[in-house]
Amino acid sequence: MENRFEWSALVLRIVVGLTFAIHGVAKFQMGLENVAGFFGTLGLPAFIAYLVAFLEVVGGIALIAGLGTRVFSAALAVVMIGAVAKAKLAAGFMGGESGAGYELELALFAILLALSISGSSKFGLDQILFGKRSGKV
Repeated sequence: MENRFEWSALVLRIVVGLTFAIHGVAKFQMGLENVAGFFGTLGLPAFIAYLVAFLEVVGGIALIAGLGTRVFSAALAVVMIGAVAKAKLAAGFMGGESGAGYELELALFAILLALSISGSSKFGLDQILFGKRSGKV
């Protein structure tokens, strides 16, 4: 059973890592000043945009590599809570004419929460470098 769990966690870790890395790179490509301006319309300080973009890229790559899976998953889960609370909650689960809902953020949050609780060590750098499972405390 443990082996099946590890394979499942690996799939989730890679998919969620790719998702965040790509979203983070997109923020840099569209210009962090523009992202900071959008964050400002939500009542957030501009530096949060830079922090989120950096965390999405670095955290996404770390998740793909299996480095600090529990830590980066928890940090990105907090970002998802913020995204729902500040940007998506008013649109509802499915969204509507005003824009997308929070269904994607909720799904990503669930994956991140599961990874922050259990970790994932299959083909992970944590295990290779430190000889430990990222899921063990």
